[in-house]
Amino acid sequence: MIEFNVLVVDDEDDFREVTTKRLTKRGLKVWDAAGGAKALEVIEETRIDVVLLDVKMPGMDGIETLRHIRSLKPLIEVVLLTGHASVDSGIEGMKLGAFDYLMKPIELEPLLEKLMDAYEKKRLREQKIEMAQMKKHMSMPS
Repeated sequence: MIEFNVLVVDDEDDFREVTTKRLTKRGLKVWDAAGGAKALEVIEETRIDVVLLDVKMPGMDGIETLRHIRSLKPLIEVVLLTGHASVDSGIEGMKLGAFDYLMKPIELEPLLEKLMDAYEKKRLREQKIEMAQMKKHMSMPS
């Protein structure tokens, strides 16, 4: 499996800890945060590729956190986690640039697939940016 950096953001300690352990066992590098403010600190200090972000959290909710992530690190892909009552929030998050949203509870395999798809999208965008920069650099007169 491809190794990449994931940040799990959820205010439910049990869910966050179990998800972090399960993803780590699958070879991913995983950080975790209990809320939006802590998540933004981790993103500032660490190279994160994909964020798994709960929509419903006290304080800074997932949608507000997503807005901040988009302004700080626009290439990070975000997969939202939503409960049945907050599907509208998942859709709103998609409009704000989230990669996708998943309904809780989520099985490990579909979660892994979604995280890998999100990482692949980020990786391809980074490659395109690098190629564009190389072409620009090569076409500059000496």
